[in-house]
Amino acid sequence: MGDDADGDADAEERLKRQRDDLRLLNQVMRHDIRNDLQLIGAYAELLEEHVDEEGESYLEIIRKNTKSAVDLTTTVRDLAQVMLREDVETRRVPLDRILSQQVEEVRSAYSQAVFTVEGSFPHREVLADEMLSSVFRNLLRNAVQHNDETPPKVEVSAAVDGDVVEVRIADNGPGVPEDQHEEIFGKGEKGLDSPGAGIGLYLVRSLVETYGGDVRIEDNEPKGAVFVVDLRLAA
Repeated sequence: MGDDADGDADAEERLKRQRDDLRLLNQVMRHDIRNDLQLIGAYAELLEEHVDEEGESYLEIIRKNTKSAVDLTTTVRDLAQVMLREDVETRRVPLDRILSQQVEEVRSAYSQAVFTVEGSFPHREVLADEMLSSVFRNLLRNAVQHNDETPPKVEVSAAVDGDVVEVRIADNGPGVPEDQHEEIFGKGEKGLDSPGAGIGLYLVRSLVETYGGDVRIEDNEPKGAVFVVDLRLAA
């Protein structure tokens, strides 16, 4: 009996240390690393007037990769927040407001991309929480960042289907091979080590499944991928 109690106490202490370590790592990622990256981005902008035509292409690579790394710090912050939560209580969340807000934010961040909203978003509430914006933000960014077309095109639509709202985010990129449709979300046995799995898509899958919803990939025509998110309607 005593050994079991000691074992439980040790496991609890280890879990506490792990959560404290995760909080510390999250703080370093959110503040120190993010601040350094934003400083690099700012100086890259100042260099624009001081480089020749050949140097401009290198400067663009610095800007692009710095922005990608800053975006990654946001995703890591969100994932850490999810991992640190004791439990999840879904509530009524206005789909149209959150989806519209994320489309506008990502559109502003990626001026080279063309975003199109098909029709209007349903004025309905879904079962989710404050992290739903992270789901849409990561899928919208993904549609641009992994797009090899000029310009990248992203079409967003949403419609009610029975007791769910189906959100579709379609792109004109290279698409996703069928044998990676599960692995890309980290759903394989190796989790995030699965081929093609990225931390942003792993976060998307984790959140959507927490809400009792579903996320999947379909082929777009004539090329590209469609990320489909099903969210439960609030009664």
